[in-house]
Amino acid sequence: MPTGPCGINCDVCRLKLLGICSSCGPGRSVEAEKKLDAQIRIFGGSCPVLACAHESRVDYCLRDCGHFPCRHFESGPYPFSEAYIRMQKRRRKDAPVSRDPSGKDVNVPQEYWQELNNRNIDEICEKAMARACPPEGIVLSFLGREILLDRQGKCLKSFKNDKWSKIEYPMIELLVLVYLLNVGHGPISNEIVGVHELKDSHFFQGPHELKVKPVLDRFGNDPEAFREAAEALGGEERDMADIAYRLFPLPKVPLFYLLWVGDEEFEPRLSVLFDRTVDRFLSADAVWGVVNVVSDALLMAPNFLR
Repeated sequence: MPTGPCGINCDVCRLKLLGICSSCGPGRSVEAEKKLDAQIRIFGGSCPVLACAHESRVDYCLRDCGHFPCRHFESGPYPFSEAYIRMQKRRRKDAPVSRDPSGKDVNVPQEYWQELNNRNIDEICEKAMARACPPEGIVLSFLGREILLDRQGKCLKSFKNDKWSKIEYPMIELLVLVYLLNVGHGPISNEIVGVHELKDSHFFQGPHELKVKPVLDRFGNDPEAFREAAEALGGEERDMADIAYRLFPLPKVPLFYLLWVGDEEFEPRLSVLFDRTVDRFLSADAVWGVVNVVSDALLMAPNFLR
């Protein structure tokens, strides 16, 4: 259940869609117990509403507790207090959690950096549609933003407040390195295919399904918001579906997001399509990762990498 004891529905919260925060769950749930443990471990205290509901064996205060509204709601700090708003503002700046297809945290192999340092930078830039940025950098476009690959510092940077600032986003770091090390000469094909037409199509099943549901939940009935998000990421509108955009997470890796808007008769649908050349440049797990990042970026737009 996504709704906490206080009545907040986590399904409509961006933090849950991005995987940054989880729902408290009903007061009697295992989720509530885990959330309390995490709050005490991280913050040294817990939400009084959640703690009371869990101790009193109450699922939802508004429905199940005869003492509602009690002092916990009257005195704060949750659910809609200054502390809550500050928490939302702070955590919305966090990068989404970077996990691999198995659910483990993404770790960028240091040998990728070493291999990049052993390559000819001009040749890499020519093949990858990037540019050299002396003394030891490579700049390339990522969803309408410029990213600097700092080979000396072994990190990524984005341009903020008139300077290059380090960004902590392991999934993007890994994808950029894999792309630069594997991209070949020649243009993309401009032949659009679905995930089931890729050579490793069997990979994208079960836990490896493409991350489209959070985007569909957010934009399925809000096409104008989808348009604004896609264009904030440099997307180019295409005459496909009810509304569709081509996005470039990497210079030679376009993705096509196609949205069919829901109505009284049909549920909304969302598809992601690729250029035929995508699996020449990226492995199946990297393709999965690119879709994850683009989906998260759509949810975060226009603040992605800002």
